[in-house]
Amino acid sequence: MFEEDAVFNDYIVVKALEDGVNIMGLTRGQNTKFHHTEKLDKGEVYIAQFTQTTSAVKVNGRAEILTKHGNIMSGADE
Repeated sequence: MFEEDAVFNDYIVVKALEDGVNIMGLTRGQNTKFHHTEKLDKGEVYIAQFTQTTSAVKVNGRAEILTKHGNIMSGADE
């Protein structure tokens, strides 16, 4: 397996903790752009895989994000 394949096989899980959580996929390359969006309602789960097209994922709203590196909460009160 090439190191590149390890990146492309990586994924995250996003679980919405409120209605209206937005997930945006961002492209690779010199000009990073949004290429995909999803809107989740409370309790919905989205699994995103990193690919040759997708280099990053942006999450807006209260959600639990699970990765192989650990878990994080987005939009949580400070």
